[in-house]
Amino acid sequence: MNEEAKYEVIKSLVDHGGNVTRAALKLGRSRSSVYRMMKGYRSMGKEFFIHGNRGRRPAHAKSDEEKAKIVSLYNSKYWDANYTFASELLLSEDEIAASPTLVRGLLMGERVLSPMARRKTRRKMKKELNTDLTKTKRKCERNVIENKLVAIDDAHARRPRCKYFGEMLQMDASIHDWFPGGKTALHLAIDDATSRIVGAHFEKQETLKGYYNVLYQVLIKYGIPYMFFTDKRTVFEYKKSGAGAEDDTFTQFSYALSQLGVELKTSSVPQAKGRIERAFGTLQRRLPILFRTAGVTNIEQANAFLNSHIKKHNAKFAINQDNITSVFEKQPSRTTINRILAVLTSRTVDAGHAVTFMNKLYRTVNAAGTPVHFRKGTEGLVIRTFDERLLFSVENRIYALVEIPQREKESIRLDNVPKSKPKRHYIPPMDHPWRLAAFEYFRKKQGRTSGATSPTPAA
Repeated sequence: MNEEAKYEVIKSLVDHGGNVTRAALKLGRSRSSVYRMMKGYRSMGKEFFIHGNRGRRPAHAKSDEEKAKIVSLYNSKYWDANYTFASELLLSEDEIAASPTLVRGLLMGERVLSPMARRKTRRKMKKELNTDLTKTKRKCERNVIENKLVAIDDAHARRPRCKYFGEMLQMDASIHDWFPGGKTALHLAIDDATSRIVGAHFEKQETLKGYYNVLYQVLIKYGIPYMFFTDKRTVFEYKKSGAGAEDDTFTQFSYALSQLGVELKTSSVPQAKGRIERAFGTLQRRLPILFRTAGVTNIEQANAFLNSHIKKHNAKFAINQDNITSVFEKQPSRTTINRILAVLTSRTVDAGHAVTFMNKLYRTVNAAGTPVHFRKGTEGLVIRTFDERLLFSVENRIYALVEIPQREKESIRLDNVPKSKPKRHYIPPMDHPWRLAAFEYFRKKQGRTSGATSPTPAA
């Protein structure tokens, strides 16, 4: 009960008499407390019921200058951070200890809404701003209020998490202004059971290379997962008439996963990938601010920054996986990974015994560096491995590709340059399904060929 109610009950009890037990029940106090209040009333009157700390400033309270500084820092530096993250940034970047509750109270008092505010809070804030707008006549103040009148609805459907760690990895890319210099694509993979980020990589655009880098991190750190779940509307379902096999990300990525025995599923509904969509929302609010304070301005710096930040992110947001069984299979060797994460492209040998790839001409050589010639029209498979080596598979054998320059750099006839020995090339054994028939058969099963008949792969 408030102070006024206590005063009225005790005043009536002292002035007019009454039952002390009934007064104790009414006040929710003991009989001894009632007697103490009666004694205090007789000696001090109404002043006895006023709390001793009323009007005193708490020792830990922030001054008006400190409060104004917090609001100013949020509006100038951390405007896209939620209240909790802003509290962390104020402590780490500006050495200002302010609890999330204090930050929220100050900003809500200034009608500054968190980007993660709930719909109910947004409606309440909008109502208050409209009330302020009707009371304000000054044009400058009205403009400020009108700029704050924002209501955004954002909802994601929920579903049960997977049971095992590595049972399903959600994968997608987010094109965003992560750091100054234009929009870039963050490729991400997150475990559905634990919300743990297992791979992250920046590229200029959403590309196969970005997804291959994420898959490489997963294989190196954790092993082979059971399934990947991706967005059907993005680069994984890229279809264009006349596009080459190297542009078909779905076939390239799924062919690599098929060699690992990993299932690939796609969906056109963003809510089906709620874990990774929410992870992107968190990273879009945090990473640009962290990049700005750390001075990150390019992709190389951003990828280096991710190595340390992902560990902190998982420690804060991921579910502890100690009690969750992992179904990741044993990590393959780096050599095997470099072979599997390859871009495969069908090519035909021309009349000059050369192969055209990426607008350049290449000749085939064996391990000793000696050129190997094939007749015009011989079909083969250009293999660009993950470590950027170029190979050529033809007639169930593998050869290295060496670029043919448009003009010789030196003349062995006129420049007195000694003739050098052919450079030796490491050519891996044919223990991988790098066969044109196998790849074309896989493309046909995916429905990616243009009606051409593909032979059945050799056993």
